[in-house]
Amino acid sequence: MSNIYSSFYIAFDAVLANKVRSILTALGIIFGVAAVIAMLAIGNGAQQEILEQIKLVGVNNIVITPIIEQTEEEVTASSANKGDKNFSPGLTLRDAESIRKVIPGIGKVSPEIQLETYIIKNGIRRTAKLVGVENNYFDISNFTLNQGRFFNERQLSVGEAVCVIGQGIKAKFFSTEDPIGKMIKVGNHWLEVVGVLEDRFISKKSISNLGIRDYNMDVYTPLKTVLIRYKNRALITETLIKRASQNDNEDNGGEIKQSVNYHQLDRLVIQVDATEKMLSVSEVISRLLKRRHFDTVDYEITIPELLLKQQQRTKNIFNFVLGAIAGISLLVGGIGIMNIMLASVLERIKEIGLRLAIGAKKMDIIYQFVFEAVMISVTGGIIGIILGVILAYGVAEIAEIPTIISFTSIILSFGVAATVGLIFGITPAKRAAEQDPISSLRYE
Repeated sequence: MSNIYSSFYIAFDAVLANKVRSILTALGIIFGVAAVIAMLAIGNGAQQEILEQIKLVGVNNIVITPIIEQTEEEVTASSANKGDKNFSPGLTLRDAESIRKVIPGIGKVSPEIQLETYIIKNGIRRTAKLVGVENNYFDISNFTLNQGRFFNERQLSVGEAVCVIGQGIKAKFFSTEDPIGKMIKVGNHWLEVVGVLEDRFISKKSISNLGIRDYNMDVYTPLKTVLIRYKNRALITETLIKRASQNDNEDNGGEIKQSVNYHQLDRLVIQVDATEKMLSVSEVISRLLKRRHFDTVDYEITIPELLLKQQQRTKNIFNFVLGAIAGISLLVGGIGIMNIMLASVLERIKEIGLRLAIGAKKMDIIYQFVFEAVMISVTGGIIGIILGVILAYGVAEIAEIPTIISFTSIILSFGVAATVGLIFGITPAKRAAEQDPISSLRYE
């Protein structure tokens, strides 16, 4: 054991005596370890972001959104000619009911209506989004209550003037009081607050990538409350017909007319029981809607979870590429250690011969050079860990990419660095131990 200690001390002195050479030798290990830590941090951050985005859009969801292309005149003309195969009533509650009743493998169906409006309370006015929903919406979107309750059956069926608000609305209008049971004016109607949702953090990137909004600033009310008290776009009103007739009598001079949203619903979310059924269910839904809309495809069907998982697979490929580059860096670093150690053997042949001549065994020489290689790689690993952590935080700050540094990545990179030093230090150590003592002492 004392021989091992003495070999360690000799190796330690040799490394300290050649600081610059040791650091240059360890550069490959330093950058390899730093790349491994930074790569795994970026990968972990990307995975966490994907999981959060999947949680935001819900699990196993199919989202149907309307396509708005028709003008008011086309809507009115279509309404007067419902037998026409090109007529489409738009995305309606009847579509939701048909999907719920006809298609197997459906868990929950959540129709949604969104209206841009305003909120007034105590002289404070702010623009907001009024969202007409059913209770399935909160389950599918993974919302939880902070106060109060969701809508009861009576409120949903008769469209009572009640609402559930986000934390942002509470902070803005009810900062000093309990909002439950209080009234708030949303648009032209007063609504009673029956519940407050938990605060939900949503990054700007998620809002941009997923097309979602800041849920904390939304007001939720029963779907029928919107249809009865606010707006039902499925109804062809007298005002719409008069406006269309007036436009027909006017000379527009080739002016392009604005599109109008004739869809009753702004969004329809269908939750499927199992992930493997999602593609087949979406195909059946597409055929059903095409038939109900008289072969007019005025809707778009998307599967957010599959899109996100595809994005995750793309990021995983990117991470594998980064991992391969990091692995190559470690391999190059190991080869560099071996080459420098082989050169070191040639430089120190007399020293090796002297140690052998005064009684050192071949294993003592092997230990000495293996210890040198391991010390260089371990030191490089420690520096690489520090550099990798700095890189990970730098990427998060500069590129605004989420990064998560895990303890596992640090242990893995450090273990790889030590292993590389051990493996690539064996060959130079064996070569040093095989030197002939007499020839070594005579070496010039």
